[in-house]
Amino acid sequence: MEEKTIVSDNTGTEEISLTQSCYEWLHTFMIAITLVVLVLTFVFRLVDVDGDSMRDTLHDKDRLIVTNFLYTPDNGDIVVISHGQNLNKPIIKRVIATEGQSLKINFQTGEVSVNGAVIDEPYIKALTTKQGDAEIPDVVPEGMVFVMGDNRNHSTDSRFSAVGLIPVTNIIGKAQYRVSPLNSFGSVYQ
Repeated sequence: MEEKTIVSDNTGTEEISLTQSCYEWLHTFMIAITLVVLVLTFVFRLVDVDGDSMRDTLHDKDRLIVTNFLYTPDNGDIVVISHGQNLNKPIIKRVIATEGQSLKINFQTGEVSVNGAVIDEPYIKALTTKQGDAEIPDVVPEGMVFVMGDNRNHSTDSRFSAVGLIPVTNIIGKAQYRVSPLNSFGSVYQ
């Protein structure tokens, strides 16, 4: 014999079985879990900074909120990348140039130029004097971005074959907010 629960509504009394009640709770719980997974997959994620390549903008062990809903990379954005050419872990870098943009780095003066104009980089720790082993394209190919760390002379980035040019499809999202440590809570300077 099945256990019954009596529920009253405006039209009278209705019997609901315990099994049906459990099913409704399970159904509601599954919808909630699905919504959480969708939000964490398509809207935002929490990511930890690993290393000093983005110093002084970001520090090792900072925790960031990264958004990726309808995101298209733009110059100056700080992005989380699923991996580089020869790296198996996510990395955090700044987008310097996007597809179709011309790029020049003068390692003597430390200046970086995009589309013929030297870019203003108040966020870098030191001028870009360290040259990597990768070929720097004159024009960034379609579907790719060129990235560098803010701590230019201590960053493995698109100047190096271990990272190389980054396919846009490998970008997890844009860093928006620092949530820890609490004394640095707030928007990530772009």
